[in-house]
Amino acid sequence: MNTFGTIFRLTTFGESHGEAIGGIVDGMPAGIDIDLDFIQQELNRRRPGQSSITTSRQEADQVELLIGVFEGKSTGCPIGFIVRNTNQHSQDYENMRCLFRPSHADYTYHYKYGTRDHRGGGRSSARITISRCVGGALAKLALRQLGISIQAYTSQIGNIALERDYHLYDLSQTETNAVRCPDTEKAAQMEELVKKVKAEGDTIGGIITCVIKGCPAGLGEPEFGKLHASLGAAMLSINAVKGFEYGEGFAGVTARGSEQNDVFVPSPNVAGDLQSPALTTTTNHSGGIQGGISNGQDIYFRVAFKPVATILTEQDTVDLEGNATTLTARGRHDPCVLPRAVPIVEAMAAMTILDHFMLNKSTKL
Repeated sequence: MNTFGTIFRLTTFGESHGEAIGGIVDGMPAGIDIDLDFIQQELNRRRPGQSSITTSRQEADQVELLIGVFEGKSTGCPIGFIVRNTNQHSQDYENMRCLFRPSHADYTYHYKYGTRDHRGGGRSSARITISRCVGGALAKLALRQLGISIQAYTSQIGNIALERDYHLYDLSQTETNAVRCPDTEKAAQMEELVKKVKAEGDTIGGIITCVIKGCPAGLGEPEFGKLHASLGAAMLSINAVKGFEYGEGFAGVTARGSEQNDVFVPSPNVAGDLQSPALTTTTNHSGGIQGGISNGQDIYFRVAFKPVATILTEQDTVDLEGNATTLTARGRHDPCVLPRAVPIVEAMAAMTILDHFMLNKSTKL
């Protein structure tokens, strides 16, 4: 299962300490302007070594588009790309060759396949999300022509959290600080917390909120293939993700239906027809999706990330023979994955929305 999507499809390859990370994007619409600088910018948002609160691994993460682009536009053929690894420190993982790191994929990979790459986790490493960011950037370029935008941001680290309502913040400020939080005061507190946790050799988790604007009504299926289910599956496929909720989510369970229902009202700003009447809703507790299908309102959801499993303090574990031992991890690791995960959340959302848009086009004559 190295392929994501139905019509817009991303197939990825590579390991953390291999020669390169890469992929093939199939189903990219023809004639889309391919802005290589934009694609590289998306990778720069994900790359290591970008601040004092991320891993110190230094990688340029320079993307090379190999096929599928001619004279700056997509041809409709598969787009192949590669990003070379240049700064591996494989020796840092030698003491992990014969034992299982707590809460990592080491044991499950070994049990399933009978072998594993102990160097940074191999295929289970978050480094392979590079391919997702490239695929997501290409999807964003297509969505841009449809007037659909996607913005994610860090809304919580540890116990420092923003209000749930994204309307309270200027989301354009997200990229102005190291934690990618649109509230500068909270961002400073979050950064200090991450630095403190890092100094203790520990890690910490949090929540990323994502908002999709401009999505038309009608995306998603009424039974299997619900839009929110697809978004949830996409987010839960990201390393370290432990939870997904959309709209009011779990917070809405204490309210009554009379409080949660999104009432329809006429919208004078929308030109309606028999297929798409001119209406809007007074609230958006549904998160832009009703019955598994987008309703034209903003889609918003939250993604929970656990603390990074690699900590720089001694832990009990077992070796390949099941003998009790201890592990003190070495290497370069993130004390908090949230800042670098923001573009990954956006990428998965972009590919999901574009795929559903193309699926929806195929259901209409």
